Amino acid sequence: MSDRLPERDSATSGPTAFDERLSVPVWWYLLALGLGVLMGAQIHMGYPGLRSWIGYAVMVPLCVGVLWWMGRSRTTVRNGTLVSNGRELPLSAVGVTDIVQKKDKQQAMGPDLDPSAYVLHRVWVGPLVRVEITDPASAEPYWVLSSRRPEALRTAIAEQAPHPTG
Repeated sequence: MSDRLPERDSATSGPTAFDERLSVPVWWYLLALGLGVLMGAQIHMGYPGLRSWIGYAVMVPLCVGVLWWMGRSRTTVRNGTLVSNGRELPLSAVGVTDIVQKKDKQQAMGPDLDPSAYVLHRVWVGPLVRVEITDPASAEPYWVLSSRRPEALRTAIAEQAPHPTG
């Protein structure tokens, strides 16, 4: 369900075991367009002439741009490293990985969540993958990542990690 092809392998970056962009659902752009038009109409009612169109010219791209910005998160497993939104975690520091299903998400993101954990949560993506960090020097006990393909992410981590993960 990825809206973009995975990044190409290259001689310098090595093979990509997992690549996922957490874009918003396409139909949300229709809602953003409608909201932008509605807000533009509110501005339109207050100004006559050419100035009345400024609201549309500003609000429609702004609403669409916010959705694009919200959906630009990316998770990649490459060269023994888990990269999430630019943050890197060497897979040598990864312990047990487990999948949190959508129905258990509220518990995992609420009472069970450690405040020092790194979280990449996108509400429009159902399952989560929790990745334990075994490095005692790390300030984070684990990462919690939204993923549409949690099994593929977990498998990629297991295949590239220098030791077995749970």
